[in-house]
Amino acid sequence: MSKKIVTFGEIMLRLAPFNYERIVQAVNLQATYGGGEANVAVSLAHFGEEVYFVTRLPQNLIGDAAENRLRGFGVHTNYIDRGGKRLGIYFLEHGASIRPSKVVYDRASSAIAEVTSGTFDWDSIFSGKDWFHITGITPALSPNAAEVSLEAVEAAKKNGLKVSCDLNYRKKLWTKAEAKTTMTKLVEFVDVVIANEEDAADVFGIEAETTDVTSGTLDIEKYKSVAGQLQKLCDAELVAITLRESLSASDNNWSAMLYDGSDFLVSRKYHIHLIDRVGGGDSFGAGLIHGLVNSWEKRDALEFAVAASGMKQTIPGDMNLVKEDEVLSIAKGDTSGRVQR
Repeated sequence: MSKKIVTFGEIMLRLAPFNYERIVQAVNLQATYGGGEANVAVSLAHFGEEVYFVTRLPQNLIGDAAENRLRGFGVHTNYIDRGGKRLGIYFLEHGASIRPSKVVYDRASSAIAEVTSGTFDWDSIFSGKDWFHITGITPALSPNAAEVSLEAVEAAKKNGLKVSCDLNYRKKLWTKAEAKTTMTKLVEFVDVVIANEEDAADVFGIEAETTDVTSGTLDIEKYKSVAGQLQKLCDAELVAITLRESLSASDNNWSAMLYDGSDFLVSRKYHIHLIDRVGGGDSFGAGLIHGLVNSWEKRDALEFAVAASGMKQTIPGDMNLVKEDEVLSIAKGDTSGRVQR
């Protein structure tokens, strides 16, 4: 039986050159849609969950297109508020080999950034639901968005939902000091904290000592320390950390760890030839939520999440368009990539 899951955040229009071109040389741009919590919602819908995405979209054709995209992937959009002047945009330049990917934001004064307290009836939204997910991107959009994000997590806990949060620090949206102030308040209501190898340092000043994320190798023991410190700071039930070893912009090693306050679980490591790494962390979060909300063993939930997010990074676009059985096949060891007939 599917679970009822709510996510809250921004969906944006993504514009990217074709064929690994640089933006400066591009004549045509491919239009798709994506955003942290929207990506999580779409992924969970593909896993068979009943998912509701909460946001604010402008009352125009671009807002319609974004909502239609979500609905087309099976996400419920009946809690979306329509208003504001514009949809946020981001431009993505895909990297290759030794050239890194780059992102340019054009999202100031977007509809969701101008959301106000009282826009959403959170008690009604959360009635009968099982899980709520948010990221650190949403409160970074504006002081108003931060206020509404705090209202949301508080209401979710009051209504008995499990709450997950991906720290997702974005330096182009706010400072580390601003992030720490807001996120310290928000994580008081969070049960499952998700981070990558840099988020804990950027938001809370918790660093994996002597570990250089640009070197291509990570010291797992150092990240166990990070997970432990995060768990104590946030008083969370679980802390998950994704571990990306960037060999180049085209090839990464990908794994994760999960800590429950007593045991550290470290996943299988995948070598991935990247097609599109954007949304990798979101797809990990969705996979982990899917396992946990269905009361899987922690090890199984972790391995499913890592396999799902590994698959996402072979798919163009922000969103992970894979089914549960496909992920389980990878998690069980079938990474041959042979044609299935």
